[in-house]
Parts: sequence; structure tokens; C-alpha cells
Amino acid sequence: MKHNKAERELALDFLRVTEAAAIESAKTMGQGDRKHSDHVAVEAMREVMDSVPMRGRIVIGEGERDEAPMLYIGEEVGGGNYSEDARAEFPEVDIAVDPLEGTNLCATGSSNAIAVMACSEKGGLLRAPDLYMQKLIVGPSSKGAVDLDAPVKDNLRSIARRLNRDIEDLVVIVLERPRHQKLISEIREAGARIKLISDGDLSAGISAAVAGSGVHAVMGTGGAPEGVLTAAAMKCLNGQILARFVLREQLEDIEDRNRIAEGAVDRMKEMGISDPGRIYDTDDLAPGKKIIFAATGVTDGTILRGVRFFGTGTRTSSIIMATERTKRVRFIDTVHIEGGPDTVVRF
Repeated sequence: MKHNKAERELALDFLRVTEAAAIESAKTMGQGDRKHSDHVAVEAMREVMDSVPMRGRIVIGEGERDEAPMLYIGEEVGGGNYSEDARAEFPEVDIAVDPLEGTNLCATGSSNAIAVMACSEKGGLLRAPDLYMQKLIVGPSSKGAVDLDAPVKDNLRSIARRLNRDIEDLVVIVLERPRHQKLISEIREAGARIKLISDGDLSAGISAAVAGSGVHAVMGTGGAPEGVLTAAAMKCLNGQILARFVLREQLEDIEDRNRIAEGAVDRMKEMGISDPGRIYDTDDLAPGKKIIFAATGVTDGTILRGVRFFGTGTRTSSIIMATERTKRVRFIDTVHIEGGPDTVVRF
């Protein structure tokens, strides 16, 4: 991305990409088929992405090439509607996508399913394998006050001090998983309140960095690719994520272990990760200087409304962020008019 104008134009293109994925997946909401919901989101995102004037490479996507027909790691995207000469002038970018974060949420009609993508200049996003990560996410006020290895109570005390409130006033989001029983107990013993979620820790992380959301931190173990996307959002929101990979043998729950393929450590080394026990800060996960982050709500959530359908169109709610010199966070409400000349736009 050579200058701010290109960055702004790509941001609007990425809005089209996440809106398309959100609309298609929202059509499947509540039908109970999470794979189908994800499939239509991937297809819609890939189709629109190819029209974006860029030379993109997927670094966080739907898996390896033999596992995913499109948006796989290493796939080249963008510029499909342009000539070779025109494409040569387009910016080279690395792209991270989650066409439908919260496939189960969409399938059951639950809150906080979103369509997400982020991009940076080449090398600006960590290539994270499909492993788990221990994460601690806080907003701007608590940035620099927490430590991934500190006791839960100490981190909560630090967050409360920065926010000038009591620990009892804090709300911490935790994925409801057997692996988090000890963490949940420690948060409750410290006196903080907990919001348990079934899926969607990326959406939760964004909420923690937006004042007024009622969320003050996210704690626990979730997906590593989502951790990189969260870091991209934190760069734009001035929040913080601390994270560390969790290896297969470190997981006590059998279901958690089975979700991680054997040989994951070798895969990490292939992706340039030499120290599996390293603690990553925001800038380690998303070191890019020019990052764009876009998300569109699929179902109603904490900061984004879900897709709404009416007789002659569709309405979407999105957030677009960029690390320009003058940082901007845009909340965008879009009405997609599909009817004829007598269409009525609803407020």
C-alpha cells in the first residue's frame, strides 16, 4: 500500500467483501448447517475479493490448499478483472480472512457471528498455523498493564486500577469450554463478572477494545488464526492482545487435542515460528505499519447489528478500521437496494 489514498480505497473495497460474505451467510441463519453457512460465506468473499485492485496473498485463511478449494493459505487473490499491465501497479498485500467467524452462531441464530478480513503490506501479519493460543485481550485503557503469566487476580486488579473502578465492576468474556474451568473459578474468586460465550472470541476481542461495550477483557484459549485477526483489530483500536501458542500435548481435554493435527510443531517451523513458547504482543502478531480491518455483522452482536432483509433490499452493519496517520474507525450502516424505482429505504 503506497499511500493513504490507496489505503482508503482498499478499505471501501474490503467493505464490499465482508458485506457480501455476511449477506450470503445470513441467508442460512438458523438452518442448523454450519458447514453450509461457512461455504456460502467463503464463495461470496472469494468472488468479490477477486474484483479488488490488489495483488493479495492469503496468509490466514480456510486451511491448506488440499483442505480448502478457495481462500486457502498461499492463494493469490485480487485483480481478476484487470489486465496484467494494470495488475502490475496494484499494491502487494498479505490478507487474513475469516469469512464466517462463529459458524455455529450463524447456524443456531445466536449473537455475534461476523464476516472478517484484514490486510497489511507484505510480511505485516504473522502466518499462524491452525493451533490454539492462550490469549489476554484488553482495551486502550489497560494496554501495558497486564501480563500473560501473571495470576488472574493480579491482571484483574491492574485492569480495574486503570479503569478507576472495582474488580467487581469488570466483565470478562471467556469461551465456555471444559479447558477453562480453572480460569472461570479464578475470575469468580477475584470478584469479577463473567460473560460466557459459545463461540466467537474474535468478536469478543473487538468488543473489549471499544469503550461502552460493557466488556473489559477477554481471557482464555482460542484459535491462533483468530488471534492474528484480533491483533490487526487491536492495532487499529489501540488495544492489546498477549498470546502464546498452546501445543497439542499441553491440552488436557481429548476433544481439544483431536482438533489439532499431529506434526503441528513442524508446521510452525515451516511458517517461520521457531519458539513455540514465545509470548506474542500485538505488534508481534500484526507487525504491519499499514493495516486495514473490516468486519460485517451476520447476526446481532455487541457492537454490530446482523444482516436485515426487507422486501426490496438488505441492510448491513460494519466496522472499517485502518492505521493511517490519522487513524479512523468507521461504523458503516449500508442499505443495499435491490428493488425497482418505487423502492422504499427503511430507517
